[in-house]
Amino acid sequence: MKHLNELLTEKNEMVVKGQFVEAIEKFFAADARTVDFTGSKVNGKEAILKGQKKTVEAIQKVHEITLHSSGVGEDVTYAEFTFDFDTKDGNHIHWHEIIVSKWKNGKIEHEEYFKGL
Repeated sequence: MKHLNELLTEKNEMVVKGQFVEAIEKFFAADARTVDFTGSKVNGKEAILKGQKKTVEAIQKVHEITLHSSGVGEDVTYAEFTFDFDTKDGNHIHWHEIIVSKWKNGKIEHEEYFKGL
């Protein structure tokens, strides 16, 4: 099994390329859970994928995805990103997000999203 630092690097590279769905498919456990900064929870990889596909389908144009920093602890990682894109309904989205992932056996069990400044 790859070291957690290698897994995080690979995941972050996929996110920067806009490969959100592919990253979930590759790195999330079947029973993964997510929580966003509003407290909204999603349980199970399939439900997480469904929501992410809906988000991706709403994007008209990606201007930039920037990885600012990342780190690895014991079975936990974080990554700080800025996402900048236009949606098909005419909105411009620019947000700063910190993603904390808890890992087990090379897969993400729990991921939480925090709104950056």
